[in-house]
Amino acid sequence: MVDLGLDFVLVWEVRSRRKRRGKGKSEVTSEEGTSVPTEEKSRSERRKAQLAQWRERFVQNLESAGLLMEKEMANEKRTIHFLKLSAPWDVLVCFAEELCLRAPLQVSTDVHEEIVLSRLCIPNVMKESVPNRPLDYYTCAFRKSKMNRFLGCDDHETYFTNTQRHRVVYEILSRTVYGKKKRAEVGVDRLINEGAYTATFPLHEGPFQLPSYEIRPDELNQRQVVYHYWARWWKWYKYQPLDHIREYFGEKIALYFAWLGFYTAWLLPAAVVGTLVFVSGVMSMGTNTPAKEICTSGGSYLMCPLCNTCKAWNMSDICTMLGYLFDHPGTVLFSVFMSFWAVTFLEYWKRKMSTLAHHWDCMDFHEEEERPRPEFVAMAPTMEENPVTGVKEPYFPEKTRLSRMFTGSMVIIMMVRHFVKCFKHSSGASFKLQMFYSNISSSIVNLGLILLMGRVYTALAEQLTKWEMHRTQTQYDNALIFKVFIFQFVNFYSSPFYVAFFKGRFVGYPTKYGTLFGMRNEDCGPGGCLIELAEQLFIIMVGKQVINNIQEFILPKVKAWQQRRTLAKVLGDKASHEPRRWEEDYQLVECEGLFEEYLEMVLQFGFITIFVAAFPLAPLFALLNNWVEIRLDAHKFVCEYRRPVAERAQNIGVWFNILEALSHLSVIANAFLIAFTSDFLPRLLYQYKFGNDLHGYVNFTLAYAPLNFTEYPMCRYKAYRDGSGNYTLFYWELLAVRLGFIIAFEHVVFFVLRAIDWIVPDVPESLELKIKRERYLAKQALAENQEALLAVDVTDPLIEDVSI
Repeated sequence: MVDLGLDFVLVWEVRSRRKRRGKGKSEVTSEEGTSVPTEEKSRSERRKAQLAQWRERFVQNLESAGLLMEKEMANEKRTIHFLKLSAPWDVLVCFAEELCLRAPLQVSTDVHEEIVLSRLCIPNVMKESVPNRPLDYYTCAFRKSKMNRFLGCDDHETYFTNTQRHRVVYEILSRTVYGKKKRAEVGVDRLINEGAYTATFPLHEGPFQLPSYEIRPDELNQRQVVYHYWARWWKWYKYQPLDHIREYFGEKIALYFAWLGFYTAWLLPAAVVGTLVFVSGVMSMGTNTPAKEICTSGGSYLMCPLCNTCKAWNMSDICTMLGYLFDHPGTVLFSVFMSFWAVTFLEYWKRKMSTLAHHWDCMDFHEEEERPRPEFVAMAPTMEENPVTGVKEPYFPEKTRLSRMFTGSMVIIMMVRHFVKCFKHSSGASFKLQMFYSNISSSIVNLGLILLMGRVYTALAEQLTKWEMHRTQTQYDNALIFKVFIFQFVNFYSSPFYVAFFKGRFVGYPTKYGTLFGMRNEDCGPGGCLIELAEQLFIIMVGKQVINNIQEFILPKVKAWQQRRTLAKVLGDKASHEPRRWEEDYQLVECEGLFEEYLEMVLQFGFITIFVAAFPLAPLFALLNNWVEIRLDAHKFVCEYRRPVAERAQNIGVWFNILEALSHLSVIANAFLIAFTSDFLPRLLYQYKFGNDLHGYVNFTLAYAPLNFTEYPMCRYKAYRDGSGNYTLFYWELLAVRLGFIIAFEHVVFFVLRAIDWIVPDVPESLELKIKRERYLAKQALAENQEALLAVDVTDPLIEDVSI
């Protein structure tokens, strides 16, 4: 088990070099056996001396700050060094007040039960009793002078949680000077960036595997608890133990898993409704009049070629690939349902988020004045005084940063235009093949290109963001998120957008086909644009999910194997002792954060909302994927990653703003999809004008080629045109109906959405009462004149609304 006094570990490696006589030239041989010239050796020795000097001063300043430390070496060669750090009680108390850590005042007795299931007397199979659940307290900001008012203050060993101790030690590591303060040579992050240290991390609580002997559940360590009750695959249907996750990993990671679990739970009704819509389309296909007319038409409808090298084809050939599976009245209702679903989901997530933020003591959390990033410090050209702290620190001119951001924006726009242009020209070759399998194969190739370009765009976004010289990590992260999302939005959605809204719109007609750069504009496949869009969405969305899950399962194991192999070369084949806890943790993979996890889910959210009218099964595939995703991510964090430093957060940050933008874009996209890509409105107008049974509808939608089209005389093509190629009156009537539908759809949906936003408060009423109760207890605990305060009426509303 881990020593309770051990909070953090610093690691550095020292590789020795051996001299070797060369012919007429002195050389040095490194441990790996490579020859190094003497000149390079002297530079290397000076660099090693500089790093050793920085480490020595850094350690001295850590001792001056009050940290306790103990040095360990991994083997007799003394190549890997571990510095074990711990914070004594006095240091914890001092920094707890400075960091505004929350201290417990009174145990909260609120019980959270599933009201719906309990009222229906249905046993909740998703609920599970998890041992050592953290208690819920009414809390307030820690004050050293009011120590005796807080619960458990006499127990110095367990009063501060492990994550709080990690925060305090990391705060000291981040602000300790190792060189010249005027050069901003401060903090362990920059030391790692310079190569003085190879890693710094808090330790896991022990092994995650259960012991071979029988043990009571309450005797398990925290890591074993989260593994046994959360990260194992057969816990897929159980609630996530969010309080335990928060206690072990901190609020930022716990909020991600809370959001992912909440999102997955909300996918369940969307998946059920979407599946029912798809099944209804399959079942009603046999009774659909246009579908029967197409399948029984034989050679009645000879269709004009779809490209310059294509041949004519019969309408009956597409009987097995009809778009009616996804193009019927049910999909229209489902798109309206999903528009309401998306916004309602976000509104209720805001309620859940505020509840969790209060429950985890982060509701009043605000980032302190952030320190500059190590990369910014190393590359900033000048030093200027910080207006908040009054301390001189590295400075980068704001005008120069804005000009770089503008240039970066131009690069993004150029790359987006280049991608769209390349997509159009590269996709043209596949339209010579006109049947189902060619569409599938082209979609698979398109997916491969999308995944490849996604790596390129992410690397480009990282370089642009570094070049912009953002001062703090938050500014850097937000700028990177914005760039990567824009790139990936275009990367993943340009193909479906093109098929949904542009392909087949500017084709023209026989003898007068529309062209672009000398090439005939692309027409939709024989089955229509909607079935092609559904195929593309299925391949891109499901294919991406499968490939990502395989990568998430394999890559951490490969990285861990490479890490163990590298360390084995350094340590040698023979170990002098069994690996200790800090050595085992050093062999794990460094935590890569939550950026890729959020990005994957946000892109998925776009697929299930923006194009849901064309692919009602999207929520079902998203639900199945997320059940796997939760356990994959849980296993990575518990078993394969080094323990990350616990970070506080009260929300999911800029990702929520992106989700809101996608939910609003989905309303507009689905309105245009139903109006211009689906046949729902043409059928509706035909029924209104000519009859409710849709007999003759297929023939009505097909125009005859002009008489001067001699290659295939009297062939048909899908358009509302007369024999001369001019639009008929029905086309203009239909255009008016389509535009009217878009306006009505958007106004009705957005009005209802605003009503939902107004009706559903962001903070539940029960939580508001709890917040008032906590503020009253805090005022009571921190008051100087305790007796006078207790004499005041507790029900006084002026007291209840006072905040600290």
